[in-house]
Amino acid sequence: MLLHCNASCCTSTFSLVSSSLRRQDHSEDSQNTVIRRRHNARSLSLFTRHNQNLKQNKNLNESPESFVPPRHDDDDRSKLLELSLVTRRTPQFPGSIYAQSASDPDIASSLPSLRNFLDEGESEREMIAKALEIRRRVTKEIIKESLVRKGRFGITYATNVTDRLGEFVDHVMIEAAALKRLPEFSETRFNLRARTVIEDSNFVPLVRWLKYHEFSYNRIGKIICMSKGNLDSIRIMIEWLKTIHVKGEFIGVAFLRSGDNILQRSREELDEIVEYLESNGVRRYWMGYVVGRCPELLSFSVEEVKTRVDFFLQMGMNQKDFGTMVFDYPKILGFFSFEEMEKKISYLKEFGLSTEDVGRLLAFKPHLMGCSIEERWKPLVKYFYYLGISKEGMKRILVVKPILYCIDLEKTIAPKVRFFQDMGIPNEAIGNMLVKFPSLLTNSLYKKIRPVVIFLLTRAGVSQKDIGKVIAMDPALLGCSIGAKLEPNMRYYVSLGIRIHQLGEMIADFPMLLRYNVDILRPKYSYLRRTMIRPLQDLIEFPRFFSYSLERRIIPRHTTMVENRVNFKLRFMLACTDEEFKRRVRDKVERRERFEAGLDSEDSQLLDDTISDEEEASSDSPEVDEE
Repeated sequence: MLLHCNASCCTSTFSLVSSSLRRQDHSEDSQNTVIRRRHNARSLSLFTRHNQNLKQNKNLNESPESFVPPRHDDDDRSKLLELSLVTRRTPQFPGSIYAQSASDPDIASSLPSLRNFLDEGESEREMIAKALEIRRRVTKEIIKESLVRKGRFGITYATNVTDRLGEFVDHVMIEAAALKRLPEFSETRFNLRARTVIEDSNFVPLVRWLKYHEFSYNRIGKIICMSKGNLDSIRIMIEWLKTIHVKGEFIGVAFLRSGDNILQRSREELDEIVEYLESNGVRRYWMGYVVGRCPELLSFSVEEVKTRVDFFLQMGMNQKDFGTMVFDYPKILGFFSFEEMEKKISYLKEFGLSTEDVGRLLAFKPHLMGCSIEERWKPLVKYFYYLGISKEGMKRILVVKPILYCIDLEKTIAPKVRFFQDMGIPNEAIGNMLVKFPSLLTNSLYKKIRPVVIFLLTRAGVSQKDIGKVIAMDPALLGCSIGAKLEPNMRYYVSLGIRIHQLGEMIADFPMLLRYNVDILRPKYSYLRRTMIRPLQDLIEFPRFFSYSLERRIIPRHTTMVENRVNFKLRFMLACTDEEFKRRVRDKVERRERFEAGLDSEDSQLLDDTISDEEEASSDSPEVDEE
C-alpha cells in the first residue's frame, strides 16, 4: 500500500513537472519574458540537469570513437601531486573521485597515473619541479606547526617567520629525505622525519631565544638561513658578541652586515682581531660600539685589519688619536676600500695640508672619510669660490670646522647665505664672515640666526640700515644665546641710563658689546664713573672702552695722565700703542709748559677735540688687550 502511494506521488510529480515544462516552452515561444521563481524551481533545475546528463551519455554510447577523455586543468594536476606526496591522508566521504587510503593496494591503484595529468609538452623535469614545490609547502606547514605547538607562538608570527626560511626549509626537506636511508626511519612517513630534523636542530628554542633578544622575524629568518643548518653556531656567535659588549639590536646588525662567513669563522681568529684593535687604542668597552656600527670588521682577516690600522698610523696618528677616531666613526676602519680612502686623502692635500695635517684632521673629524668628492666636496668648493673665499680661507674653514665639508650644500649652507644676501651683505663680506666664523653655517637658520637678528632689530635698537654691518663685523653674535647672553647684556646697558636708540648706535659701532660678560663690565664702568670721573656720554661715544683690560691698560694710562696733569678723550687714551700714548702725553705736557711760559699761546688752543684727521686715524691701532 505504501509503495503504491509513493509510486502514485512520483507519477503525479513527474506529470506535474512535464506539464510545467510544456507550459514553459510555450510561454518562451509566445513571449520573451522572464520566468519568475516558482515553488518547485529547485526540483525543476535538478530534473533538467538529469535529462541533460542522460542525453550526453546517450551520445557517447552512440559514437564511442569520438569520445575524448576530459582534460584536467592545473588545479587538478596540483591536487594529484599533493595527494601523491602528502603521506597523511584525509578521510573521504563516499563517492569521492580518488581514493585517499594507501594501505589497501586495490584502493591505491585507483589513483590515476601521474602521466595522465601531464601535457604532451610537459617533461618529467617539470613534473619533478612541481613535486618539489609541493613537498616544500608541506615542509613549511610542518615548521609552522612546530612553532605554534611547541614554541607557543601565534599563528601570524609563525607564518611570518616561516615565510622567510627559504633555505632552511630546503635544508629540512633534504635532511628528512636523507633519514629514509637509515633503518629506523626506512618505513616512516616524511612528516615524522621532518619533525625529527626540526627537533634535533633545536629550531624552536632558538627562535624563542632570538625573539627574547629583540630580533625581528625578518632578521630571525635571515640569520637562520645564514647558518646553513648549523643552528648552534648562531647561539655561540651571539654569546661571543656579548663578551665584547655588543648590545641590543646591534647584535642582529652585526650578523647581517658582517658577511655570510661570520658563522664559519673560529672564535680564536675573532679574538685576535679584537685584541689587536685594543692594543692600538680602541678600548675594550668601546669594542661593542665599534663592531655594532661597523660589522664589516668581523669579515676581515687579521692581516687585512692590520693593514687598515697601519694605513692611519702612518699618517702620524698616535694610538690615542686612532682609538678615539675609530670610536667617533667606526666605519672609517672597515667600510671603505683602500683606493677610495687614498683618493680622498689626496684631495684633502690639495688644500695645502701635509700628510700629518690630514692625519690630525681625520682624528678630529673622521666623518670626512664618509663624504663623496664629486657629490659633496667639489660643489662646496665652487660655491666658496663664488663667495670670494680664497684657497687659504677654504683651508681655514676645513681646519676650524671640517663638518662644513660633510653637510648638505643646498639644504643647509645655501639658505643661510641667501638670508645674509637679503640683509644687504655683499658676497665678499659673506665670504669673510665664513672664514672668520665658520661655525656660523652650523647654526640653525630658524632657531638661532633669525631670532638673533630679530632681537637686534627690535630689542637692542639696531636700525635696519646697520643690521648688515653689525652681522658682517661680528658674525659670532649669531651664535650667542638670547636668554643667557644677549638679553642680560642689553638690560645691563639700559640700567646704566643708555637709551635703546643709543645702544643701537653703540652696537653698530662695536658689535662685540653684547658678547662680553657683565661681571667683567661692572668694574670697568665703576672705575670710569667714580675714579676717572667721566660722563656717560664718553662711554656712548666710545663703547670700545669695555674691550680694554682694566689692570693692564685703563688704570696704568689713567695714572700716567693724572701724574702729568693731562687729559684725553677715551679714544685717544686707549686706542693706541704704549709708545704712541707716551708721545701724546709728552707733547701735551710740552704744550702746557709753553702755554704757561707764554711762549706759544696759539698752539695752546689745540685740544683733544681738534686733533687732525691723520692723528685720529693713526690712533685706531689694533686692540691687543681685549678681553
